[in-house]
Amino acid sequence: MTSSSSQLAKLALKGSLKIVADYFEFAINSILFQRGIYPPEDFHTIKKYGLPLLVSADDDVKAYIDKIMLQVKKWIYGRKIGKLVVVIISKSTAEVVERWEFNIEILQDNDNNNEDNKQEIEKPKEESHREIQMIIRQITSLVSYLPLLEVDEYTFNVLVHTDPNYDTAHIPNEWCDTNGNAKLIGGNSIEQVKFKSFSTNIHEIGTSVSYKLDET
Repeated sequence: MTSSSSQLAKLALKGSLKIVADYFEFAINSILFQRGIYPPEDFHTIKKYGLPLLVSADDDVKAYIDKIMLQVKKWIYGRKIGKLVVVIISKSTAEVVERWEFNIEILQDNDNNNEDNKQEIEKPKEESHREIQMIIRQITSLVSYLPLLEVDEYTFNVLVHTDPNYDTAHIPNEWCDTNGNAKLIGGNSIEQVKFKSFSTNIHEIGTSVSYKLDET
């Protein structure tokens, strides 16, 4: 690969990274709002993907999400992450009641593709944004069918699944090893919904939610 094509590959990866990272950030905020993890007054509206989206206005929550996304971006750029998971947990019982999973698949290795291949699979950013818009609409419409969660009775954690060959010595101290605890939903009454996927010219992102059915 020439110096010129190597630079183009890096730019393409950075462009794909921004699209994916933005989606993760807005999806997390949307989940926190739609599932009532924090009260509505803690959010404000911005315009993105042609939609009004709610994002947290709480300084602590924003700082937490910013810290998460800073590291997640590094892992995406380094091709070290395969999945990001948002788990919703009962404050009183520590039980996981919902898992929102975002699977990351690399469609191409930018370092090993020639210019002809890049031309064949180049995808406009606007097309990826339209796909994301559709997913966010799906998430919003699904919420009315999910079990009701009382405000301030639940909290959330963000987990990542990194490459099995990734040296754990490179994982920042603030990211704890789950030691095999994947924070799965317990019991047998579990439902899963898969949303449409979206892709860039480098990544494909699949989104799904699993939740515990009300057994009462």
